[in-house]
This record gives sequence, C-alpha cells and structure tokens, in this order.
Amino acid sequence: MPLSFDLPWEELQTYQGCNPRPDDFDAYWGNALRDLDRIAAREEWTRSWFQASFAECLDLYFDGIGGARVHAKVLQPKDAPAPHPAVLMFHGYGGGSGDWSDKLAYAAAGFTVAALDCRGQGGLSEDVGGAKGTTLNGQLIRGLDDVPEKLLFRQIFLDAVQLSRIVMDLPAVDAARIGVTGVSQGGGLSLACAALVPEIKLVAPVYPFLCDYKRVWQMDQAKDAYFELREYFRRFDPLHEREDAVFTRLGYIDVQHLAASIQGKVMMAVGLMDTVCPPSTQFAAYNKITSEKSLRIYPDFEHEGLPGHSDAIYQFMQGL
Repeated sequence: MPLSFDLPWEELQTYQGCNPRPDDFDAYWGNALRDLDRIAAREEWTRSWFQASFAECLDLYFDGIGGARVHAKVLQPKDAPAPHPAVLMFHGYGGGSGDWSDKLAYAAAGFTVAALDCRGQGGLSEDVGGAKGTTLNGQLIRGLDDVPEKLLFRQIFLDAVQLSRIVMDLPAVDAARIGVTGVSQGGGLSLACAALVPEIKLVAPVYPFLCDYKRVWQMDQAKDAYFELREYFRRFDPLHEREDAVFTRLGYIDVQHLAASIQGKVMMAVGLMDTVCPPSTQFAAYNKITSEKSLRIYPDFEHEGLPGHSDAIYQFMQGL
C-alpha cells in the first residue's frame, strides 16, 4: 500500500507508540471514575423543536465533572420494542453534535441515539474553566500547567462516560447493546468511552484524534488539530526544557494508553494519507486493542470523508 510520509505499512501494523505513559495512569483513571460516581447527573429533558413521525427528539442537559452543564441530543424511537439498542455519537474537534436529521436512520431502525456536545466547543455544553495556565489556543493543552486532574480532556472523556451511563439507564434501552462512533476527535472519544465503559459492545472510530502526541511532534505535524502543541512550546517552553514532562502529562489523556481496556468489538477506519492525525498515531491505539477488531484502510485518503464508510458503520451497528 502507498504511504508517502509516515511509517511503511509493515511497521504500522506493529507500531506501539512513543508518547510516555505516566506511572500512575491506571490510578489516575480509577480516581477519575470514582470522582464521576460522586456526581448526581441532575438530568433535564426537554422536547426539541425538531421532531420526526417515528422518533421523539429531546434535548438532554446533565451535570458533568466540575459542575458544568453538558448537553446532548437524544432521539428515542416511538414504536421500537423495549429494550432496544443505542448508539452514542461524538463529534470532531471544535464542532458540535450536528443536525437532528443526520441521526434519523438509526432512530428509524429502532435505536436510541445520543450525540454529545463537547464542553467549550461548537455546541451547547458549558465550559466552566478553572484551570491555571493558558486557555488561548486549544483544549488539548487546557490544564497542562495545573494538576493533572484539571486537564480538560479528562473532563470531556468523563462527559462521554456520564452520557453512556444515562443512556444505559433509560428504561427502553438494553444496556448490553450499546455502540459508539465518531470521526477524528469523535473517534478518539469513541475509543476512550469504550475503554472506560467496558460494557460497550461495538466501537466504530474513524481516524481517531488524541493519540500518541509525541509522535505527532516528532513528525513535525503539530499543525491543524495539533497546532496548539507547537504554540504551547513557543510561548511557554521555547527551549524545550520541560518537553519530557509535557508529553508525560499529556499521556494521561492519550487514548492509546486506554485502548487495551476496550472489550467491545472494534471496526476502525484509517486514511493512509492523513496528515492531520497521522496513521502511525492511530495505529498506536489500534495495535493495543486486544478485543475483536478490524480495519478499513483507505490508501489514497486524507482526513476527509471516506466513501462508503458511513454505510459500513450503519451495517456494523446492526450487530447490536
């Protein structure tokens, strides 16, 4: 297979990543989940202005970690037998949960659908801030100069977990038949959510972001979605005196280090010409997954729409 800028195909299949894994990584995420356990979600459900003849469309607000009010769109099929499956959807970096209409196919097939708005991005979720250090250029570095518990992506990962718990507790939903999917940041959140909620049955990430940050830096690809890494060093560590400490801190929110905890079946898509989330960073996570898994490889595609893949995910989710 052609690959113009990253590792050869043979090396990608065994690449294990280079970003450091903090020594207390497991304890960090164990404590994070216990922190979430202590939060009352305080759910608020309201009927949306958008409705469909076969689905009830609802705006959900719930309390996330740190006191933020987090929003998600939820579609519940009207005539599907209970309990029925559910699909959680996660959006790309800086975006939002998208239009109601692009979720109707799943609702029409008898799925509950829940689409998260990541806090502080393009949707309706609240970002309460509260971390020391820069908040100027991106969420990846938010909290990097504070204690590890203030990393913003820790909070976003936990928002995904909280949403999954709410959906799994719905009377009409079968908690053993949950799927997750998303593109780019959404792909990374799908992997993180499935790792932190091992009951999730099917996982369909598309060219996941949030993997193997140091590899991005070594490839000189700290641009586009990862541009804030370069800006952070330029502004706060121009001599790279703290480089090892910075990447170790980012290791807490590096999805590759969570991937081994996934128990669900995984179908992942990678574009081998992806310069936004380089293929090696994605393989760093994929190669650590020990559950049943498969890859759909698009040799000539970058960080863009992958023909036929949305249909493949739809078919994959019929296995719930």
